Amino acid sequence: MKTNEMKAIMLWVVMTIVSVVFSGCQTEKVKVVADEAVEMNDQKDVSSVQADMKYVMPVMGNQSIAMELADVNTEEYNAKAENRFKLAQETPLSTFSIDVDAASYSNMRRFVNQGQLPPADAIRTEELINYFSYNYAKPTQHPVKISTEVGDCPWNTGHRLVRIGIKAKEIAGDNLPASNLVFLIDVSGSMYGPTRLELVKSSLKLLINNLREQDRVAIVVYAGSAGEVLPSTSGSNKQKIREALDNLTAGGSTAGGAGIQLAYAIAKKNFIEGGNNRIILCTDGDFNVGVSSTEGLESLIEKERKSGVFLTVLGYGMGNYKDNKMQVLAEKGNGNQAYIDNLQEANKVLVSEFGGTMYAVAKDVKLQIEFNPEQVQAYRLIGYESRLLNDKDFNDDTKDAGEMGAGHNVTAFYEIVPVGIKFTNAGSVDPLKYQKNTKPAQPATTGSKELLTIKLRYKEPDADASKKMELPVMDGRTNTVSSDFRFAAAVAMFGQLLGDSEFKGNATYDKVIALAKTALDNDEQGYRREFVRLAETVKGLN
Repeated sequence: MKTNEMKAIMLWVVMTIVSVVFSGCQTEKVKVVADEAVEMNDQKDVSSVQADMKYVMPVMGNQSIAMELADVNTEEYNAKAENRFKLAQETPLSTFSIDVDAASYSNMRRFVNQGQLPPADAIRTEELINYFSYNYAKPTQHPVKISTEVGDCPWNTGHRLVRIGIKAKEIAGDNLPASNLVFLIDVSGSMYGPTRLELVKSSLKLLINNLREQDRVAIVVYAGSAGEVLPSTSGSNKQKIREALDNLTAGGSTAGGAGIQLAYAIAKKNFIEGGNNRIILCTDGDFNVGVSSTEGLESLIEKERKSGVFLTVLGYGMGNYKDNKMQVLAEKGNGNQAYIDNLQEANKVLVSEFGGTMYAVAKDVKLQIEFNPEQVQAYRLIGYESRLLNDKDFNDDTKDAGEMGAGHNVTAFYEIVPVGIKFTNAGSVDPLKYQKNTKPAQPATTGSKELLTIKLRYKEPDADASKKMELPVMDGRTNTVSSDFRFAAAVAMFGQLLGDSEFKGNATYDKVIALAKTALDNDEQGYRREFVRLAETVKGLN
């Protein structure tokens, strides 16, 4: 007998026994899931069965049995190889795609608020930094503008920290282009519960309030199969859209690939030229029927990337959340990603940051930094491990990169080891046996006092050819930095501590808290103060 079949039958037996013991309780949901588990035993994997159990048992009023049988964490995160220091003389170029996502921050917050430390692989430091807004200069000629700042590195004495900020142009709500949206909603059994499908419904209702008559919404759902439950409907018919959401219930296995294919087909059928054509996927990422592997989903989404349809991935749930698959979808599908842990986060993503989440003003945004070896001995990019590009990819317009929405800002930090500072982290290799010239040729010096030069490429949302921007950076060797710099540096230090970075130097949570507290002036929504509270909680958990 197969493992899944045994698991399904065991689940059915347990639920039957419990339903008899608690004969006065609500057992309809138990029967539905038990029957479904037996019927789907060749398709439904153990993690999905566990997820169904976890949210069925509380309905019956017996928490202890649910926890004993189903308290199994099957969350999945991509393992990352942390960026290391590179010698500027040997590797003068650093190239990567921007990342506007902030899913890692809200996911981290969910763990901390439950009194747990998040897994190290769940921490993407750049997403922690980019959760917050910073006061960068607004673009004028281009849809994006580069800002820079250089100061002391707070976790490594003698090192310098370079902050690169990119600000996307803002668009007033009334001037936003018409939207063709497809809500793609996972209604499989693993989405049952108040922090999953019910939170999805509440989240999307917030978005519906922003829709205009010229905007359109279709709803596609998927469980064992995929289907359209609401054809493309005008944003003025808000009640009809809300009723379609209210009628959704969770149950079944998860044919995510089929749902994605249908959503793209419907988005292309209702395509608005010059408009905002976007799929909004709401799921825990626990795909287990049809195209379900990370590689299969990547191949599927890459085929649709050239359709002109963008993708927003909203993650929900806990216990079986598949962050690795969500990340692939967002990175490979001209999209962005957020993790919704509560209704306040939904309001932030879908209301307060509506333009940035929903309307791309630049796509395939890449950065390439050239370091001056006369000023820089070594450098390290903090975060962006999954966004690294080959140097030659910078000028290759066929290579995919990140998107920026209206009003979005992106921040990247480089830790710099200046020339003349003792440095031993670069490592060494044995002399070569078959070659005499083991050292790279010394480059001709230019005498430049510049620290580095930033090059940026981007495309207009409907263009195939990129445009290039360039900005040199000097270092005055002072520490006169803005409060934004200090706060972002505190978040970077926090991320390296949580991720147990090899290069965290003398960082401590006390330093994180003290530095963040000096930069609470730009905090209308209270997100920075919340960060301080989270850092204090993490300090207590260690």
